Amino acid sequence: MTLSGERLTCLRGDRLVFRDLDFAANPGRALVLTGPNGAGKSTLLRLVATLLEPRAGQLLWQGRPVAEDPDRYRAAIGYLGHLDAVKPTLTVAENLAFWADGDRAAIDRALDAFALADKAPLPARFLSAGQKRRLALARLTVKQAPIWLLDEPTTALDRRSTALFAAAVANHLAAGGLAMIATHVDLGLETVDRLDLAA
Repeated sequence: MTLSGERLTCLRGDRLVFRDLDFAANPGRALVLTGPNGAGKSTLLRLVATLLEPRAGQLLWQGRPVAEDPDRYRAAIGYLGHLDAVKPTLTVAENLAFWADGDRAAIDRALDAFALADKAPLPARFLSAGQKRRLALARLTVKQAPIWLLDEPTTALDRRSTALFAAAVANHLAAGGLAMIATHVDLGLETVDRLDLAA
């Protein structure tokens, strides 16, 4: 289930963000993206999520070019960008149910994993910024996608919530999933590779 990029080149407008970039993200491991602001971490994640097209190069998943079957690949992705994408009029539980395909047990596990069980009946508009972020992260666990693409996932999280998130990532990796994470926070994960976009 390796996810890799070969000689990726990306332009944003007239600006070259990166050129001839290679990477490999492997099952059971997190690929942590590092580098200063503007180095291209968010751009790379958006490209890997197929939200942007590379100018050159290709993405491969399970040894096949993503371009051959992009819908199959997209179904395997859980992507979290800077926005939480929480529906404010739905309750916390309803937000998760949208992604859980009727799996009530998965919803309950996600609520417990992110300390949101007591918030389940509450409309999401009443959540704090940190609680909304935890809800967005909980959505990843109910979707059960093997590939997690996470852009600064600990934004608005306190230390306890960051620890909950790190535990969820560790469980995902232990189950054979993979993750690409742009973060400046040390999550204490044991199975980590790094890609420095400033290099």
